[in-house]
Amino acid sequence: MRSFLLTALMVITLSVTSFAGEGMWLPLLLGQLNESEMQAMGMKMTAEDIYSVNQGSLKDAIVHFGGFCTGEVISSEGLLLTNHHCGFGQIQSHSSLENNYLEDGFWAMNKSQELANPGLFVTFIVRIEDVTEAVKAYIPEGEEAKNSDLAKILEEVTQRMKGDIEREDYQDIVIRPFFNGNQFFAFVTETYNDIRLVGAPPSSIGKFGADTDNWEWPRHTGDFSLFRIYAGPDGKPAAYSENNVPLKPRHYLPVSMDGVKEDDFTLVFGFPGRTNEYLPSVAIDQMVNTLNPIRIGIRDRSLHVLDIAMREKPEARIQYAAKQARIANSWKKWKGESQGIIATDAITKRVMMEQAFLAAVKADPNHPAEYSQLLKEFDFLYNKIEPFAVSRDYVNEIMYVNIELFRMANSLNKYLNIYKSNGLKALEDRIPALTASLEGFYKDYDAEIDRTIASSLMGVYYTSLAKEHQATYATDQLEYAGGNVEVLMNKIFGSSFLTKGDLALKILSENPAKFFEQLQGDYAFQFVNEILGFSNKAIFNPYNEINDQIQDAQRRYMAALMEVFPDRRFYPDANSTLRVTYGKVEGYTVSPTESYDFATDLDGVIAKYVPGDYEFDVPAKLRELYEAKDFGEYINDEGRVPVCFLGSNHTTGGNSGSPAIDAYGNLIGLNFDRTWHGTMSDINYDPDICRNIMVDVKYILFIIDKFAGAGHLVEEMTLVHPKG
Repeated sequence: MRSFLLTALMVITLSVTSFAGEGMWLPLLLGQLNESEMQAMGMKMTAEDIYSVNQGSLKDAIVHFGGFCTGEVISSEGLLLTNHHCGFGQIQSHSSLENNYLEDGFWAMNKSQELANPGLFVTFIVRIEDVTEAVKAYIPEGEEAKNSDLAKILEEVTQRMKGDIEREDYQDIVIRPFFNGNQFFAFVTETYNDIRLVGAPPSSIGKFGADTDNWEWPRHTGDFSLFRIYAGPDGKPAAYSENNVPLKPRHYLPVSMDGVKEDDFTLVFGFPGRTNEYLPSVAIDQMVNTLNPIRIGIRDRSLHVLDIAMREKPEARIQYAAKQARIANSWKKWKGESQGIIATDAITKRVMMEQAFLAAVKADPNHPAEYSQLLKEFDFLYNKIEPFAVSRDYVNEIMYVNIELFRMANSLNKYLNIYKSNGLKALEDRIPALTASLEGFYKDYDAEIDRTIASSLMGVYYTSLAKEHQATYATDQLEYAGGNVEVLMNKIFGSSFLTKGDLALKILSENPAKFFEQLQGDYAFQFVNEILGFSNKAIFNPYNEINDQIQDAQRRYMAALMEVFPDRRFYPDANSTLRVTYGKVEGYTVSPTESYDFATDLDGVIAKYVPGDYEFDVPAKLRELYEAKDFGEYINDEGRVPVCFLGSNHTTGGNSGSPAIDAYGNLIGLNFDRTWHGTMSDINYDPDICRNIMVDVKYILFIIDKFAGAGHLVEEMTLVHPKG
């Protein structure tokens, strides 16, 4: 079966030709694929020190934080380090105008002051196993596993293997596809649900530079926060309880006090979200020149409204801080990604690789003839999908991302369907969760801000979306409003009970049946439901059908690449599973007149200081420490407090909060971003300019100890001097 041309043996025996620093590698294969190269780059550890199932190793200190970031255990008491922006939602949820932890920071001076975070969890990886053959057995002989069917297949295999793979009762199993569905691995996981906030610097440190500096270098952001993992009295995962105790981890990371130097070895361990390193040139061209401009343009409008509101209204600054950061993060990433692809002529280089692929296929008669048709197949399919992809991005950004009322109305649809099918009794167990969800939504919701965004973005829907992809109901409503989008949005927002939080929650609490009856007739709910129902038929379903064909072609192309280029070392795309990436501390050069040093320090923070500015204000205490040169032991060889440094590690979203680990296995920094020039690394890693940005651990300790006065947390850590 060509579905599974890639075997575990092929993965292990591929020889080394990729760039040092490139790749997101499975930790269990480091011994076969990467150990010698890593040690040649300066690593003093072995692959067994990094990943072991027989003894504590680095992987036992790494967690998937909330399912969207990475964190690491840094003490024997379960102290957890991650990014400030990863913990931002929790910090915000505990904040109010009276106790503004976003603005003032938060520090628990003892364990009793640590704050619980319902819904937050962390997951450890206990073990990884190759289960390719087990998954293959579920696919009928002679058939292909369509992308749309893969999730169901993996769910069936997972349920069966829960009885076959050795594990504890409190551990789970997750199976993920690799190399576009040519190989599969199972992950035995252990999840803890009692995670408490321990410390967070004020946003003027943790988010210093905000949107202006996001994806930029030089960077001066102290992007970190501290949590603690709690377990039951028996040390096993448990729901929140006052009787729970701090976790005793299998391994935690010691903290190096020796600082970083240029060319030092760096290892970043974490859960990168998604990359597409093996896309054909036609796909990259479509992304850069057609789709990214659509996404960027819509978020331009949304961010413009939010920026004005957050500057004018202090309450909005708290309510929308996390939302604005989430929207701006992808917006700026897409801009940098497109510019990086263009600046490095990446599309032309990908075309050249494809030409080499075709030449190699032609030169060897043993290669299947259909390999020579794969690139033509891609051209046909991407041309076919483009009109649907364009409309899909418009609808996604407008209906699912940027207009909160529309997103919330859509989320209520599943509850209404249950009510209509099975009555209120079927919803009894779900009402508390729905109530909590709505309470969280309304706590940080401003209907006037949302209405302004809706007026701007629905204008795009009516003017830029292909006419055949606009819902008839939506165009009729605009006509009834005299063709004026703002009048229509005023009517929708003004008449909907969903924009009135106190009223909606009161009805849900007193008479849930009335809530769902009223929901059915609500103007905003009807508007959203009609648009999305039409979009599913006219846009999403055709898109998904073609995309299944593209994914099947990509799977075959991936297998073909690995067969045609046997001397090239391939790594699997990121898919939110545990990965290792390694590189060095190093700056970079874009042009003869544009070069960047590898590190920044506290002098740069003070140089950027703008009193009262929400992006570049500096707390008085930090300025006082700087003026007094009260730095303690947290200085570099030049007597300055280091803040951030660069590495050539191949990272992406999900690596936020990943530890930067030195050659000896100690913590030296905290990954939190990439440079503007290197955001294209999700589809095209370039060793000359792709760099990840890390907070220096000495700056983290300086802020905890000297700024916050929480030296007890530093005392809890194990500080080491490996270079000495």
